[in-house]
Amino acid sequence: MQPIPLAERGDMIGAYHRRLTHADRSVRAQAAAAWSQWEGDTISIRGPEARPAKFNEADFAIAFARIECHYFQNRGFFDEDGWILNNVGRMAEIPGWIVQGRFDVVTPMEAAWTLQKAWPAAQFDVVWDAGHASTEPGIIDGLVRATDQAAAL
Repeated sequence: MQPIPLAERGDMIGAYHRRLTHADRSVRAQAAAAWSQWEGDTISIRGPEARPAKFNEADFAIAFARIECHYFQNRGFFDEDGWILNNVGRMAEIPGWIVQGRFDVVTPMEAAWTLQKAWPAAQFDVVWDAGHASTEPGIIDGLVRATDQAAAL
């Protein structure tokens, strides 16, 4: 929250978006550092010690934070909140895989659980010793197994 003035904290995504697209690289870099370091600290159950070093590099942080913030600013490019769940019937018969870290604070379990309940053709794999990071061993294993199963279809 540090780079965002108190008066702008009612819309953190908008405030970050303004800074991450600012003409001044130093403004972009300051906002990107805060965004990327927070994300890097929360993606793994190991916390800050597991933050990938690249999250501290200015060029990576700016690119990463801008892409992610742009996605959020545009509501994931969906027409409405809940679009996937509202349209899950379109894919009800399509096989799918949901790999969810039990301690994921970036994408909480409730979202994956709700999707799985609405999409019975999807296999639901909860990785009990993982957060959000695709680099965590259990998540890697779940994603590789899902990919192997999809390739076998």
